[in-house]
Amino acid sequence: MRNNKDLFEESKKYLCGGVNSPVRAMKPYPFFTERAKGAMLLDAEGKSYIDYCLCYGPMMLGHKNPEIIDAVKHQLEKGTAYGTPTENEIIFAKRLSQIVPNVEKIRCVSTGTEATMSAIRLARGITEREKMVKFDGGFHGAHDVVLVKAGSGVMTNAIPGSKGIPENSVKNTVSVQFNNIEALSTVIEKGDVAGIIIEPIIANAGCIIPEKGYLKEVKRIAKQNGTLLIMDEVITGFRLSLGGAQEYFKVNGDIITMGKIIGGGFPLAVFGGKKKIMKEVSPEGHVYNAGTFNGNPVSITAGLKTLDILERKDTYTKITEMTNKLMDGLSDMTAKMKTALYGAPGMFCLYFGVEEVKNYEDAKKSDTDMFKKFHTELLKRGVFLPPSQFECNFLSIDHGEVIDKTLESMDSALKAIKR
Repeated sequence: MRNNKDLFEESKKYLCGGVNSPVRAMKPYPFFTERAKGAMLLDAEGKSYIDYCLCYGPMMLGHKNPEIIDAVKHQLEKGTAYGTPTENEIIFAKRLSQIVPNVEKIRCVSTGTEATMSAIRLARGITEREKMVKFDGGFHGAHDVVLVKAGSGVMTNAIPGSKGIPENSVKNTVSVQFNNIEALSTVIEKGDVAGIIIEPIIANAGCIIPEKGYLKEVKRIAKQNGTLLIMDEVITGFRLSLGGAQEYFKVNGDIITMGKIIGGGFPLAVFGGKKKIMKEVSPEGHVYNAGTFNGNPVSITAGLKTLDILERKDTYTKITEMTNKLMDGLSDMTAKMKTALYGAPGMFCLYFGVEEVKNYEDAKKSDTDMFKKFHTELLKRGVFLPPSQFECNFLSIDHGEVIDKTLESMDSALKAIKR
């Protein structure tokens, strides 16, 4: 058996920074997962962890979900990729149109990055405008247009954006403060903005919740100025409710992006909207999108089985109850500490060193050193959170049996870092 340290030393020789995504980097080194099941990860050294990272969101139905595994095995016997349409793609699209508000037609892609990139292109193509508005701390994938005041790994590593992005690529991207409707109004009122792209809950700067009525005001201003609202539900889609944040907050988007959960652990993402919007996508329209693995039959199979499970009446009741139990316990533990705790069904974040987080600027004031200590203490106790103060934590339907153990570990970890 090889240990995590040795694996990391070898990994650094062949992988950039020893990892395939910067958010997986940890100091002094990450653990290397051998296998996973339900709410648990098992590393190369045989140590198990209760997993609240869940692959950064996709695994809401738990690792190695037996129903998804069985469905995928059956599809694998038929083939892995065809490059032709399949009937399951029709079934999948039809079911999404019945479940997700304001979605009548879709285009399948492989990643959330592709979905948001295509949604922005679509908004620009329809409006014949170039300017895009995003929100400080909002992360919409690793493509040039949106790597402006982005959250996630960009925020964790204190990178302002990324080298290699020409100034011309972002000159038409404006980032404004979340939960500040006046800041948005000032930018939008000129009538030259193609689209507003928004994470309904900013989950890549922790878990920043929209204030009451805020999202509806964003929609009102967008509509008033002929601007399309892109609801980036790559994280919130199928998590907050079956109909995502649109259903949960009762707000309507023009273009909806979805990913993570919908693939059931396989690469699958979607952008969609009303027929009048989506008819502009090629080959029907003139906004180009294509991809070798668009609508991959294995991913679509996993997606269909995921929908089967999500549609069961107790799925969201369980997720909500588990989230509430965890947050209530954590709230009690931190009552006398300077912290801010936020969450929604299936997701939560505990900020250290601040008492309120309404936006990106508030989140940046949090005590990241204290978080790192908390994270380290939890790892010792077999609980894995994403290794950043600015990443959201997630729950799966399999977490019910480990909530009590998690709370015990968190209580012990908090006492350790307060000494």
